[in-house]
Amino acid sequence: MYIPPHYNNQDIDEIKDFLRKNSFGILINIVDHKPWGTHIPLELETDDDGADILAGHIAKANPQWKYFKDEREVLCIFNGPHAYVSSSWYKEEEVPTWNYIAVHVYGTLKVLTEEETMASMYRLVDKYEKNSKNPISLKNLSPKTLRQVKGVVGFKVAISDIQATYKLSQTQIDDHHKIISELRERPDSGSQSIAEHIKNKKS
Repeated sequence: MYIPPHYNNQDIDEIKDFLRKNSFGILINIVDHKPWGTHIPLELETDDDGADILAGHIAKANPQWKYFKDEREVLCIFNGPHAYVSSSWYKEEEVPTWNYIAVHVYGTLKVLTEEETMASMYRLVDKYEKNSKNPISLKNLSPKTLRQVKGVVGFKVAISDIQATYKLSQTQIDDHHKIISELRERPDSGSQSIAEHIKNKKS
């Protein structure tokens, strides 16, 4: 994606943390000569060789999987918080803009076996159930229910490139105090989160 130099984040540890906290992404490949996207959890994991991968699964009813080819490159998009920034908050005249965080991950896709898919789903459920009031485990579900795994296609993406845009008013440093203050007055979570990110970048 296009990233102006002052918005380009190359702090890989920060980006990995972002991916873990914002793992609901969009998997994009080419289906019948057109880009096709599916919104799914894409979990950042480490394979047996210590390499970073994304793990996920989609329904077999989704025709996208029929165009999965081993070693074919795919794009995974992850969106973070975003917020409109009014130029009335600046000392000098300027146009309004939008602050946001977005990460694009490129890699080669490989379809998993049914056993590997099931193991991936166990990890996924365990991760998101741990903070539930009444957590469930796939270990406690009946074989009949677990047979639903036959209706999905699991895959992993070996990561080849990560591009991260953190647009946080870097070109308006003198106005950061006002921007943060104005964003904090808004009730939406995006504005609140962007304000916190700008503050942390200043620290």
